[in-house]
Parts: sequence; C-alpha cells; structure tokens
Amino acid sequence: MDNSIQIQINELHQKMDVLLEYVNKQRLNSEVVEDLISDMSIIGKDVYDSTVEELENRKVEIHPEELTELGISFLRNIKNFNMMIGTFESMVDLSKEVGPIANEVIIDFQKKLGEFEEKGYFEFISATSKIFDNIITHFSKEDVQMLADNVVVILETVKGITQPEMLKSVDNALKVYSSLEMDNIPQYSIWRVMREMNKPEMKRALGFAVTFMKNMSAK
Repeated sequence: MDNSIQIQINELHQKMDVLLEYVNKQRLNSEVVEDLISDMSIIGKDVYDSTVEELENRKVEIHPEELTELGISFLRNIKNFNMMIGTFESMVDLSKEVGPIANEVIIDFQKKLGEFEEKGYFEFISATSKIFDNIITHFSKEDVQMLADNVVVILETVKGITQPEMLKSVDNALKVYSSLEMDNIPQYSIWRVMREMNKPEMKRALGFAVTFMKNMSAK
C-alpha cells in the first residue's frame, strides 16, 4: 500500500516538474515578447519623432482624415494590388523563360551580320547609296513627278523587253553586230543591192520591216 502511494507521489512530482518547466518557458517567452514590444515601441517612437520633425522641417502638414482616407483606399484596393503583384511575378517568370531564347536570337543575328559583312553586303549597300545620291543630284522634282506619272508605261515596256522572245532577238542582234568587222564592210552598188533584194532572207527582212512599220503606224 505504501509503495503504491509512493509511486503516485513520484508521478505527481514528475507532472509538477513538467508543469513548472512549461510555466517557466511561458514566462521566459512572455519576457522575450515584452522586451521585443518594448524595443519596438522605442524604435517606433524614434521613427515617429524623426518623421514628425522631418515633416515640420519640410513644411508638410498631414491631416488625420487624409491618413484615414489613404488607409481605406489601400484596403479597398488590396485585390488590385494582389493582381498587380501576380502580374509582375508572371512577367518575371516569363522573362526567365524568354531570356535564353532572346540570347540565342541575338547570337544568331550577330552571326548573320558577320556573314553579311564577310560577303560584302554592307559595302554594296554603301556603294548603292551613291546611286541614289546621283539620282537626287541630277534629277529635279518635276523629273521625278513625270517618272511617277509614267511608271506604269515604263514597267510595261520593261516587261515586254524582258520577254524570252524579245531577249533572244536582242541577243541575236548583239551577236551579229559583234561579229561584224567594221573595217572590212563591203561596198554595195545599186545593182548589187537589187540582186540582194531578190534573195529569200532579204525578202523576209523587208517583210518584217514593212509589217513592223505598219503595226507601229496603226498604234
């Protein structure tokens, strides 16, 4: 019986020790919190005093109702502030993802510029600018206006000249002209010309010339 009572007493002592230890910890925590509150109040008072002094030096007056309105506006727009912060975080995440891609694009662009420089593209563009300088120098505003008015006709003419049949005819004419020996061209008398006119190729040439002139006159 005595042993049983002693065991209960020992257990009670243990529980009391635990309880006292817990109470002591709570007391220490309360002291820490009180010290922290005391320190924060001192810091807050110093900040408040410094702020008031600075506002007085700068001749700034703050009315309590303005602070109240500011606080209400802040609380009313907390949702908007959260949305702004969320948007900013999304932009930061996007920049982290796009950053490496942008760096690769910049590197590829720099490589391409290097290739263009090696091939002489920039020198060609620089030389081409002299062409425009000469055009601007040698042509007046009226000349440019006339060019604008007739650009369709000019393009149609260029289109006709660049047709395969026309280019082939011009190429043949140039080849024939380049093959002629200008210093050894024979002299033709009227009778010889008349004999040449009876040849088939001369008749075709005359037929072409007459047909060409008739069509030109009909335009």
